Amino acid sequence: MELAEIHAMTKSMRHKILEISHTCNLSAHLGGGLSMVEIMAVLYGRVLRYEPKNPRWENRDRFILSKGHGVLGYFPALLLSGIISNEVIKTFKTNGSDLIAHPVMNLDLGIESSNGSLGQGLSMGVGIALAAKKRQCDFNTYVYMGDGECNEGSVWEAVMSAAQLGLDNLTAIVDYNKLQSDGDAHQIIDFGDLAGKFKSFGWDIQEIDGHDIAQIINAFDAPRLVGCPRVLVAHTVKGKGISFMENNNEWHHNRLTKSNYDLALAELGISVEVAEL
Repeated sequence: MELAEIHAMTKSMRHKILEISHTCNLSAHLGGGLSMVEIMAVLYGRVLRYEPKNPRWENRDRFILSKGHGVLGYFPALLLSGIISNEVIKTFKTNGSDLIAHPVMNLDLGIESSNGSLGQGLSMGVGIALAAKKRQCDFNTYVYMGDGECNEGSVWEAVMSAAQLGLDNLTAIVDYNKLQSDGDAHQIIDFGDLAGKFKSFGWDIQEIDGHDIAQIINAFDAPRLVGCPRVLVAHTVKGKGISFMENNNEWHHNRLTKSNYDLALAELGISVEVAEL
């Protein structure tokens, strides 16, 4: 996809996030899903190798959503990339649905891993990337993490292991929106210079504005350092794109009422009548 197409995809993703979180009639993790949109659009619109009609293709790139509560930023990307259908995504959080509040591994729907407990995805990514090296496969593995998740000790065990193993086929993305469920991330555990910590363990660092599509593309396209895993430390805004949700931790997990849904659609420039077609 070109830049304009990715911009259009981000608007469609935000529209779908609002739609499915409203129609499910339940609380959902809106803030952390909205902060992911631009990066997910670049990943599924430009970076990842996959075959929409053959989601089990052996040479596909692997994507792991380690911050599993971010599914609202994930499922619309699977929809717009043609991996899942609109009929499937409409079942979000309904009884018997494959699409619930956290990802449940389902390769036929393009979901590579189950994630709910934080701090697990990077370790899985290390294992997949190491297996690819040993089998001489050329696919890449991408792991999307939260900044609050980086409080977990298991994350840093995986960080050290990935560097020691020279996994230059592994990319981590940290959604650095500086908020987590309990409040300001730095007040809970202040990890200081996050990018510097990854660098100190031997990772290739790209620090970017996680909503600037050109910057995101350039970071993914940059030549890789041989023998080094890569991390994109992406500065983002929780609730991005909807003014009353931005940097408002009440929307970490909340229910989207009809009035707030209509307000949010208006901010995207979408009329209620069009949204309901």
